[in-house]
Amino acid sequence: MSDPIEARVGAKARRQYDPPDSPSSVGWTRAERVRIADAGSPLRLDCGRLLAPVDVEYEAYGTLSPERDNVIVVAPALSGGSHAAGWSADADELGRPWEKTRPGWWDDCIGPGKAFDTTRYCVISASLLGGCYGTAGPSDPDPSTGKPYGLRFPMVTVGDWVETQARLLDKLGVERIAAVAGGSLGGQQAIEWGLRFPGRVRGTVVLAASASLQPMGLALNVVAREAITNDPDFRGGDFYEPGPDGIIRRPDGGLRAARMLGHISYLSAESLAVKCGRRLQDRDEIGWSFEPEFQVEGYLSHVSRSFAERFDANTYLYITRAMDYYDAAVWGDGDLVRAAERVECGSLVVSFRSDWLYPPEDCKRWADALSAAGKRVTYIEVPSTYGHDAFLLEVDAVTEAVREFLGGL
Repeated sequence: MSDPIEARVGAKARRQYDPPDSPSSVGWTRAERVRIADAGSPLRLDCGRLLAPVDVEYEAYGTLSPERDNVIVVAPALSGGSHAAGWSADADELGRPWEKTRPGWWDDCIGPGKAFDTTRYCVISASLLGGCYGTAGPSDPDPSTGKPYGLRFPMVTVGDWVETQARLLDKLGVERIAAVAGGSLGGQQAIEWGLRFPGRVRGTVVLAASASLQPMGLALNVVAREAITNDPDFRGGDFYEPGPDGIIRRPDGGLRAARMLGHISYLSAESLAVKCGRRLQDRDEIGWSFEPEFQVEGYLSHVSRSFAERFDANTYLYITRAMDYYDAAVWGDGDLVRAAERVECGSLVVSFRSDWLYPPEDCKRWADALSAAGKRVTYIEVPSTYGHDAFLLEVDAVTEAVREFLGGL
């Protein structure tokens, strides 16, 4: 669930962005779109619905080998899209001005000489089904009405995202891939790849993710969705067109509240104390009012406002619900070890000490299941104070672990 853009903005003082002409940057990038499903070959979703047409937006970095066997799929977390590395050359064309001011959401780990080394691998990142970054989602027109789907878009799952990625690879002529990697919700996609397509992937890299979301995470998602759906401008999800007064109003208030709650879950008590503490903002004394007075209030206001400017409220509902539904144990009829028996590839599982959204003990449960099933697995717990955001910020630790793992595949 981590917000990779805000995490990297917060870390800018510690790490400088690679400019597009840097030898360690993939440079300028452009998004591509591929139709993976049409009326003749619709996408069958886990909910039982058939969906068509389905276009997928993706970006690719590095060169595909003649054997087409050096692909690493990088799966995004909740708010990440296809733009994972480099600098967007088509940000204006796509209507995403925020992509002009900073590189892709995992640029620290994708590029020449980085964890996912584009001199060796072809790295592919695709936007999520049900999202708002170029792949079919609730803001797109329903072919049966010509109007945006809204909440008429079908429910999607982590499994549906993996099926979508697999179809994309089919279109690109890639049969077997080197690895699938991701953090948070992206890590759950990596887990699902190993279960759903065991013969197609040589390795999975699972960062800050577990086989299922625990009750605390479910509870946070419930409150976030309530904030959105109770916004008076939500209008049952049909906020894309003018209301009775002829004005288009988005449920930004609800989305901002949801983002504030979510963002808190990405931090730790230690990181928030360092970032804001109990310091006052732009004043020396308390003002005896409900106006923002503490730095933490200004910080949450900033991250929520910038998020609402670039994200779709319906997409937030769909993606958090997919996160709720995910449980890798279904592949073993509720037994996680039996599910793990399906896996044929090597696995790297990395947790972070202060992560309370996907705590180390939950991450280790998946690693232990793989080990009990006799599978090749490496488990690492990083002693970080950054909370859930650590998978984006502990670049050196992640790079060392990923390089060693990929080198052994």
